[in-house]
Amino acid sequence: MAFTGDPQTRFNKEYKDSKELPKYLQDKINNSRNKKPSVKLEDEAETEEANDELVIREEKPTIESVANASNANQLVIHDPSIEHNASRALVQRQQQQFYVPDKPEWHAPWKLMRVIGGHKGWVRTLAMEPENKWFASGSNDNTIKVWDLASGQLKITLTGHVMAVRDIAISDRHPYMFSCGEDKTVKCWDLERNKVIRDYYGHLSGVYSLDVHPTLDVLVTGSRDSTVRVWDMRTSTGIFTLTGHKQPITNIKCQATDPQIVSTSTDKTIRLWDLAAGKTQTVLTHHKKSIRALALHPEEYSFATGSPDDIKQWKFPEGSFMQNFVPRREAIVNTLSINQDNVLFSGGDNGTLGFYDWKSGHKFQEFQTTKMPGSLDSEAGIYTSTFDKTGMRLITGEADKSIKIWREDPDATPETHPGIPFDPENYRQRY
Repeated sequence: MAFTGDPQTRFNKEYKDSKELPKYLQDKINNSRNKKPSVKLEDEAETEEANDELVIREEKPTIESVANASNANQLVIHDPSIEHNASRALVQRQQQQFYVPDKPEWHAPWKLMRVIGGHKGWVRTLAMEPENKWFASGSNDNTIKVWDLASGQLKITLTGHVMAVRDIAISDRHPYMFSCGEDKTVKCWDLERNKVIRDYYGHLSGVYSLDVHPTLDVLVTGSRDSTVRVWDMRTSTGIFTLTGHKQPITNIKCQATDPQIVSTSTDKTIRLWDLAAGKTQTVLTHHKKSIRALALHPEEYSFATGSPDDIKQWKFPEGSFMQNFVPRREAIVNTLSINQDNVLFSGGDNGTLGFYDWKSGHKFQEFQTTKMPGSLDSEAGIYTSTFDKTGMRLITGEADKSIKIWREDPDATPETHPGIPFDPENYRQRY
């Protein structure tokens, strides 16, 4: 009988019940070792017929023999144990690409403490003063208002900007407050006389963000003109114009150690700047959409950024990516704040407040903001936020023109308020 066709098919159909291999087929196999590349035959019979099948091996297959079979021109018979080991190794490699955090720390839930009204436009920015007695707010109504933190009473209204106020920063070392707005100006306010004493000119478009350096007499601003400018706060002289971003700057933060300046932009990038050299140190491109929020941890050497697709945690000084927080696909993140107790707050454009455990990334609480009487559904957005100096009170500025103060529930316990259940499967995110 002439040997034709695929050896595996021939074997399965005609020699299923054979106990010995016919001589002419054995000769074909022997010849194939010397004349043809190695052929891998797999036993595809059903499990219940496995005992009746003929399994041909010259020696027990090993991973090394299988790997070298093609070079040795040997006939390799399938060994299920090899496939099992390879599959297990593949699964282990895949599991290493996922992050599963430890069980998060319990945090008390937050609740509304006070609602403050007074602005006639969206509240775009908030800033706490160093002694934790009052805070300032800036609005689309072109004004800055100063409020008593304990009572919520208005102390003074400051006017000077002719367009919306976008950001405020209060110096820890000087009696100065700085503000910027869509009128392209940056102003320095003397808090002892409650008047503007200095202006900083140079930006070609609205100034969206600013911050005061904690140890140097330096002011840093970011603008819609895509530039970051560094100023001598005492003389209003420009020191550097930092370029690199391709679209408007959304946030600026300063810190005492390198990198001393962090900026975010609608161009989807984060830049860490070398202040001494006046140039970019690192560019982070992990976000897929424009970045609207930035917050530095008050005690750790780390920070967080927020965009419509997710919230990310980073570590200084290289800007190492640490983890993704649980994605928030229902709202665009407008603001982030972090307190000393490792609570990360996020405010969304649909009025959603989210609270996360900083270490694990677990969202332990989420709810909608309280609407002001007569406000529209479209006015539920949260634009700005800040914790007070103790981290025990959270202040938010919202689209309904209100300022809200939140605090942790002092009566809550892990038993009475367990929060959103922690499910490790929700954190299997590829890095």
